[in-house]
Amino acid sequence: MAIILPPLPYADTALEPTISATTLQTHHGKHHKAYVDKTNAAVEGTDLADASLEEIITAAEAKGDKGLFNNSAQSWNHAFYWNSMTAETSAPEGELATAIDSAFGSLEKLQEELASQGAAHFASGWVWLVSKGGKLAVEQTHDAATFGTGDAKPLLVIDLWEHAYYLDHKNLRPAYLKAVIEKHLNWAFAAENLARDGSWTYPG
Repeated sequence: MAIILPPLPYADTALEPTISATTLQTHHGKHHKAYVDKTNAAVEGTDLADASLEEIITAAEAKGDKGLFNNSAQSWNHAFYWNSMTAETSAPEGELATAIDSAFGSLEKLQEELASQGAAHFASGWVWLVSKGGKLAVEQTHDAATFGTGDAKPLLVIDLWEHAYYLDHKNLRPAYLKAVIEKHLNWAFAAENLARDGSWTYPG
């Protein structure tokens, strides 16, 4: 069973002007698609041909297969990233809001932490809001490294690779982060992930 390229959960114009339709078309239709295609090509005819993407990531990491890990983990990270954003500005509610206040003191402090860690991350990677041991934290991963497998439960992620923002913000990653964090984080998705019994799984 081949890994699919899931459609964007909104129109490619939905995040403008923060993220343009051109960026989404290129990022989703070329970058994400390439990761999916390379993952499928790598597992075709192997014992992972019918595995879930999460199983492929785990196996690739255990075997030290960097090529397969990079493409499979990037496939997962990108699908999670699309769902981490929404066209409508919102705010955390209920259990999620309480957990944010407990861990960071306020939503504003969490937003500052996401922006600070995201801007400070050297080169390519991701900045995540995760639940670890019952408490929320902001964590970074480099290159293709992911929270798609493991003990920490990812709630939201922001892509820090230049192809996520360069067409719209040039080299000004902080401007991209500010706009995404203030306007487009999908707090309903984060709340679902916090409440979910187990991590979000790649569609397919």
